[in-house]
Amino acid sequence: MKKILFAALTGILLAIAWPTYGFPLFLFFAFVPLLLTEYQLRNTPKSKGRFFGLSYISFFIWNIITTWWIYNSSGFGMWFAVLVNTLLMTLVFWLYHILAKKLPFNLSLLFLVSLWLSFEYMHLNWDFSFPWLNLGNGFASFPSWIQWYEYTGTFGGSLWVWTVNIIVFKGILLYKEHKDKIILQRTLIQSSVSIIIPLLISFIILKTYTEKGNTVEVVVLQPNIDPYTEKYNTTDKAVSKLLDSLAETKISNYTDFIIAPETVFADNNRLSQFPVSIAKKTGQRFINKHPNVNFISGISMYDRFSNPAKVHKQTNYIRENDYYDDFNSAFIVRQDGSTELYNKTKLVVGVENFPYQNLLKPLLGDVMLDLGGTVAKKTTQEEREVFFTKDSIGVAPIICYESIYGEFVTGYSKNQADFFAIITNDAWWGNTQGHRQHLSYASLRAIENRKSVARSANTGISAFINQTGYITTSLPYGTQGALTSSIHCNTTLTFYAKTGNYIARIASFLCVLLFLFAIGKRRKKI
Repeated sequence: MKKILFAALTGILLAIAWPTYGFPLFLFFAFVPLLLTEYQLRNTPKSKGRFFGLSYISFFIWNIITTWWIYNSSGFGMWFAVLVNTLLMTLVFWLYHILAKKLPFNLSLLFLVSLWLSFEYMHLNWDFSFPWLNLGNGFASFPSWIQWYEYTGTFGGSLWVWTVNIIVFKGILLYKEHKDKIILQRTLIQSSVSIIIPLLISFIILKTYTEKGNTVEVVVLQPNIDPYTEKYNTTDKAVSKLLDSLAETKISNYTDFIIAPETVFADNNRLSQFPVSIAKKTGQRFINKHPNVNFISGISMYDRFSNPAKVHKQTNYIRENDYYDDFNSAFIVRQDGSTELYNKTKLVVGVENFPYQNLLKPLLGDVMLDLGGTVAKKTTQEEREVFFTKDSIGVAPIICYESIYGEFVTGYSKNQADFFAIITNDAWWGNTQGHRQHLSYASLRAIENRKSVARSANTGISAFINQTGYITTSLPYGTQGALTSSIHCNTTLTFYAKTGNYIARIASFLCVLLFLFAIGKRRKKI
């Protein structure tokens, strides 16, 4: 019973540390109860099965408390995400439990840390990508703690969490062995220093940082259209009229950009007809009234065709010689009337793409593709496209889920984006922690790249975020309206923007080396 309680405690500590309701200090001790449980079981008979179950309890509690809100968009999706993500986290600790018996104590802990970081790295890159609970995200609501993310990205935060947990874990083991209070004092000092030094570095960076670049005036729109009852029953003409009325409440002679949310235009838009679409005409109407304005918005489009040669892995099949591509796109209408499109690339698993469909579709059918009427795989593009104005101001059109991918977003910085325009529709989750967590993760991208963020969310929270990750102004969830702000344009590349997830790549290399070393030791014994 004690072991079950310890396992549950790890899950609870992780959950109460998480944005946006939690306090991240708990992350530094959260894994200790589970590590102590594993150590007690390590050399007992039939420990593998018992520890697997205990680990699953820990990570199930963490996952269900922090991501239950997915249920509002898809019950199947929520249970699939929670159960599979729990399983993957459990397998990390289970593999550590197995190989810890074959490795020296310190090397086994190094293997655990490198294996966990490798798991987080995998979660950013494979088809079942769901990096929502990567540990470095846990500090998103406390930007003053993590200004050094411009050098490390979120993997620096994950490594920070593990470093302190291991210091505390080792200190408790030594105390249990020697019963010397000096060991506890030394552990307290070591763990405190390991927490305080990065905090001090962050505070110094924050106090000395000055926002870089010239300013532009941006208006973000929040139409507050319910995706379940209104979105697909509202014409683009009505949407256009609504956006126009919202923008006119904030627009001025100095406004450079108007930004509308993801797929706000969703009225049967065919790709070939975009030049004459209501969406494009909306942008042109803004420009006719206000010649200095550039209009950026989301749009849902499709391209239907009969030529089999155009079929690719993301194409949707209707019948023989009848196919279509589905796009979740952003577009810009520039001051001179020219346009450009960008297609969302990082897709929501099961909603916008079908991972490993050759294997899973015979088993699941189309059950994974079910969200508010959207039942199609999306067509993506490889390049991180930046929209440039006639004045050479570069805007990164980041669509929804893409904003939780650190290294992915640095691609916009490398392509000379001056600021980030995040367009999203978080209404699928209702008024839950989901949209709040999503907003907080945008602060991480601001710090990592030192870019200002203009965020237009359909139902909220629309906001402006400065280059230090602080939200300067916002519109509450469920409110119809517009926001305006002057934000800085910064073309300077941070160290992290240049190097990406180097910590994770080093960890993956160490993980493979230690795994091979452990296997080699076992084979020698045989």
